[in-house]
Amino acid sequence: MAPIGIAILGAGIFAKEAHLPAITALGSSLSSLKAVYSRSEGSASQFAKDAQQSLKLADAPNVYHDGDDSVNLDVLLARSDIQAVIVVLPITLQPSIVRKALAAGKHVLSEKPVAPDVASGLALIKDFDTTYKPKGLIWRVAENWEVEPGFHSAAKILASGAIGKVTSFNVRVVNYVAKDSKWYKTPWRTVPDYQGGFLLDGGVHTIAALRVILPSPMVSLSGFASLNMEHLPPHDTINATVKSADGSHGIIEITFGAPVPSRSQLANNGISVTGTEGWVWIKQEKGKDANGGEQQVFRITIHKVTRNEKGEDVGETEEVVEEPACGVEQELKRFFAAISGSDDGLGSPLGALKDVAWIQAALNSNGLPVDLQKLVVE
Repeated sequence: MAPIGIAILGAGIFAKEAHLPAITALGSSLSSLKAVYSRSEGSASQFAKDAQQSLKLADAPNVYHDGDDSVNLDVLLARSDIQAVIVVLPITLQPSIVRKALAAGKHVLSEKPVAPDVASGLALIKDFDTTYKPKGLIWRVAENWEVEPGFHSAAKILASGAIGKVTSFNVRVVNYVAKDSKWYKTPWRTVPDYQGGFLLDGGVHTIAALRVILPSPMVSLSGFASLNMEHLPPHDTINATVKSADGSHGIIEITFGAPVPSRSQLANNGISVTGTEGWVWIKQEKGKDANGGEQQVFRITIHKVTRNEKGEDVGETEEVVEEPACGVEQELKRFFAAISGSDDGLGSPLGALKDVAWIQAALNSNGLPVDLQKLVVE
């Protein structure tokens, strides 16, 4: 099958530092980058130059931007040699661009979160299901943590009963965001016009991971949200208790408002899941690739009760499993496969909406219980 003609819509940090390397790593047999769009000509042109070098192209991808009607987004979307687009734009812009791309007959992979809030996400999903899905178009949400091999390995370990019945879980995600951080200096993040700020933008990753790992979905939440660092409005911290459908429960801390770097560095970030026969600890670490080079990995440490022939507890064993961090490559590979007719169901907009619903519930709970399932009922 010929490579899928694609365009990147957005030329910011994540497009350059995550999507372009992933497209490069997957190789030219799956996709062919034809064009790049950005609101500004300068950023689009620089991305095109970087792409030409990274992908070893004879010619740079064509540049489209808002400064010239002859090369604007509508012109790009009219091209018949572009079958799919990858949308990497500010959160509040994404729904309108997704609709525009679908209306032009393009398959779409849009960056998380699926929408700024549950209501707009439901409306977008309804439009897709009623108008564009029947036409055979594919729309997936690029939530890289949903497809990380490490989280899927952890899910299989729990599903196997290796640590018995899951009883509880604990999540700690502590981030320090300095004013000179490249992520903070992104204009649309500096003055966010959407709920939660960094909590929505980054927090959905953690909830997506839990959606994959836990054997039973989270159904109820009670929490508090606050702003602790003035430069990170409207909120930077969530603390919540949650309950899953099977009765297991957990405590989740997500903050981007650490006052100093050490608060994040020494927090021992990660996800722990406890069962009747042991516990599992999942965290992102620096590891080694096959050639001995450094790479990011998800390390899963499994602690299991050891029992003698009488069934008595006589100690514990420890096993470590590592999986490379390669979620962006995985989401792109799976998106291209879905276009080619092999859809594994991951990256579904409704799944991504559940992550937004969780963040929205935590922001608005103020200590009162929130039914998470009712939030995403169409």
